[in-house]
Amino acid sequence: MSGVMKRMGMIFRAKANKALDRAEDPRETLDYSYQKQLELLQKVRRGVADVATSRKRLELQLNQLQSQSSKLEDQGRKALALGREDLAREALSRRAALQQQVTDLETQHQTLQGEEEKLTLAAQRLQAKVDAFRTKKETIKATYTAAQAQTRIGEAFSGISEEMGDVGMAIQRAEDKTAQLQARAGAIDELLASGALDDQSGTAKDDIQAELDRLSGGTDVELELQRMKAELAGGTSQAIGTGGGSSSQQQAIEGGTGTGNASRTQSPQSQQDTPETPRFDKQ
Repeated sequence: MSGVMKRMGMIFRAKANKALDRAEDPRETLDYSYQKQLELLQKVRRGVADVATSRKRLELQLNQLQSQSSKLEDQGRKALALGREDLAREALSRRAALQQQVTDLETQHQTLQGEEEKLTLAAQRLQAKVDAFRTKKETIKATYTAAQAQTRIGEAFSGISEEMGDVGMAIQRAEDKTAQLQARAGAIDELLASGALDDQSGTAKDDIQAELDRLSGGTDVELELQRMKAELAGGTSQAIGTGGGSSSQQQAIEGGTGTGNASRTQSPQSQQDTPETPRFDKQ
């Protein structure tokens, strides 16, 4: 049972540590540490001020005791001058007691002065450390902020951030829905064209009419193709006939010239021997 409790305690501490680590912001932690150091520095300064106040109070008491001691010494001299040795002895006795107090106060004054010097030096050193920590703190905060911004920008570009991941998922869902609608529309068009679905608007044709339209459309295309072929063939024949006519005319001209000359040189006997072409009278 104790082992189970220890394990549960370890798991709880691990979970709590992870949650705290996730919630912790280094910049806030540095600011809090800097604030605590400032508070400590303020306490040290107050301690220096308190020690300096005590020292100053001792100095005032010393001045008062020394003044009283001087006064008692003067009173003893006057008593001796007047022949009052008893008064002089009393004054010197009081002066001796005051002198002991002065000695004790001087010892305390030296101790307080030493403590004041130590606290002053400690305050100066602590001030230097606080200033150095403040500079380092600001540097670390700036570096952390820049690294955080760079990380967020990289995550945004790569699409692994939480916000960009949601946007990417929304775009993917929109693309999937668009593709699904396009596929559904295409399938409906195909079903309407094949006659598997009835068109409630009455504009759709049955399968027989669709097939007839397809065949007539193919026939029209074939007729148009034959007409274009005929036009191309007629244009080629006309070009060839034009070139052959010119050659025939040239040969006819040359042949006619030769025939005329031959007829003029032919003898009359030849002309008489030529048989006459029979004529048929039109009844």
